[in-house]
Amino acid sequence: MQLGICNEIFKGWTLGDTMRFARQAGYDALEIAPFTIANYVTEISPAQRQAIRDDAARAGIAISGIHWVLVQAEGMYLNHPDVTVRNRTMKYFCDLVDFCADIGGRIIVVGSPKQRNVMEGVSPQQAWDWATATFRDAVRHAGQRGITICFEPLSPTETNFINTAEDAIRFVRQHDSPNFKIVLDVKAMCSESKPIPQIIRESWPHFAYFHANDANLKGPGFGEVDFKPIAAALREVGYEGTVSVEVFKFEEGAEVIAAKSIEY
Repeated sequence: MQLGICNEIFKGWTLGDTMRFARQAGYDALEIAPFTIANYVTEISPAQRQAIRDDAARAGIAISGIHWVLVQAEGMYLNHPDVTVRNRTMKYFCDLVDFCADIGGRIIVVGSPKQRNVMEGVSPQQAWDWATATFRDAVRHAGQRGITICFEPLSPTETNFINTAEDAIRFVRQHDSPNFKIVLDVKAMCSESKPIPQIIRESWPHFAYFHANDANLKGPGFGEVDFKPIAAALREVGYEGTVSVEVFKFEEGAEVIAAKSIEY
């Protein structure tokens, strides 16, 4: 397993400085939120994309992938009743695949709870079918560019669409592609009725990425979640991907969050 960390923790830092600090702290990879660079990835030029790759190479750190991919990208929605919105989102996911590949990433994490809630007047089956179709072209394009799209089950407090790892696996398997998997997130798994190690075992080999965080929205070791059985389950199934620190409360500051999380 490789250890990663998300760049939005380092608010106000340049990507180059973030990469250098993360590498010095012991991280193997950086996970990038595109909204920290531009509202839409289509606004990020080829030169900027190459500069990100160059900065990562100089720092000696990998780009594991991207997440928070629809934040600030206004007009996108996975299962919107308007086909024009869905088609726009379908194309944007292809743009995200290109951006991720261009900067040297391998994984796209699709969480974006506010852009997938089942809207009033839409049935659960309609939302499911529309979201499934929205990923069709992107999954195919991901295969061409060596990218894996990972759908993220999230808690019912965040979204009303796909709340368990079991449902997320059922969703991605419809496309029957090695380039469409799920991501497991500790915070989200805390909302399920099953113990987290059991979810890990039952979800393998359908997950290709892992977010490490606590139920309190802070980093691993900052709350009550015991990660020892979680790490043991990941080793047991043979997971060799990235375990990436993703937090939502930053009051300790980026340096402390990064250092204490990796130490734990």
